[in-house]
Amino acid sequence: MSYTRASKKPVGQPTRGKTASNRLRRVDNFILLYEPALLTRTDGLFAGSMFVDLGYGFDARTTLESALRFRRVNPDLKILGVEIEKERVEVALPFADDKTFFRLGGFNLPLKTGEHVRLIRAFNVLRQYEEKDFAPACERLAQYVLPDGLMIEGTSNPFGSIWCANVVRRVGNVALSEAKSRGYEKLKTLRSFGDSLRVTNTDWKFEALVFSTNLRLGFDVEEFQTILPKNLIHHVVQDEPIYDFFEAWKLSAKETIALKTYGAKQWFVASAEALAQKGYRINLQKKFLSKGYMIWEGL
Repeated sequence: MSYTRASKKPVGQPTRGKTASNRLRRVDNFILLYEPALLTRTDGLFAGSMFVDLGYGFDARTTLESALRFRRVNPDLKILGVEIEKERVEVALPFADDKTFFRLGGFNLPLKTGEHVRLIRAFNVLRQYEEKDFAPACERLAQYVLPDGLMIEGTSNPFGSIWCANVVRRVGNVALSEAKSRGYEKLKTLRSFGDSLRVTNTDWKFEALVFSTNLRLGFDVEEFQTILPKNLIHHVVQDEPIYDFFEAWKLSAKETIALKTYGAKQWFVASAEALAQKGYRINLQKKFLSKGYMIWEGL
C-alpha cells in the first residue's frame, strides 16, 4: 500500500480544540461493540498498524482515554494523536511513549515510512469546516487507511452524551471483490443522497450513519438534527432523504410514545423498530439499541 508523503505543512485549519473528559467514551465503546476485531487484527499490514485520533484538541485526554479502552483488547495497539497546532502537540508530547505518539499534522497524516492505519476517529473536526471542504478532506484521508479499515467521523454535543457519525470502510483493490460479494456492486458515497463525495475503487464505502445517546436526559429525535455530520447538517430540508428520514423517525417516536412510561430506553428501541417497519435499514440487534446506538445501514 502506498500513499502520498505528508508535506511539512499540515493540510487543514485549526479548530476550537475544546474537549471534556470522556467526551468520546461512547464513540470508543461503539467501536468496541461494532467491530472489535479491527483493533486486534495482526494479519498482513494490520500487524503494527495504528489507530489515529485526528484533531484531539487542546490537550491529549481523548487520545489517552482511547488508549486505555482499546488496549484492553490489544495491549500492543499503536496510537497516534494528530493536531494541526504546534502548541497542542507540545502539550501532549510528555504523555508519549513507545506505543503512543503525538505529531503535528492535518488531513495529510504525518505517518513515517512503514506506518499504516487501521482506524481513524475524526470527531468534532469537519463540522467546523465549510461543506465544500468535507469531500476533499475525506478523500485525502482514504489514502492512509488499509483496505477494510474504518473511519468514524462525526459530531457530538459538548459532553458526548449524544452524537451522530458516518462510518465508512476503506475499499481498495484487495477488498473490492469482497465488497461486491456483499452486494456493494455500486459503491456508496459518504452522502449517498447527493454528490458530496465521489468514491472510486480505492476510496470509501459508506457503511452506516450512527445515532448515539446515553438516554440520561430522555429521548428527543430532534436533538440529533443539531449534531449531524457536516455532509448532512444543511440538508434537513424538504425533498432531501435525510429530511424524510427524520420525519419518519419523528412519526415512529410519536406512534410508540406509550413506551415512554417504561423509560427512555424502551421508547428509543421501539421507535427504531417502528422506523425499520417503514422500510429503513435499521440494525435491530439488541446489543446496539439497548445501549442507545441506532445504526442506519447502507443508506
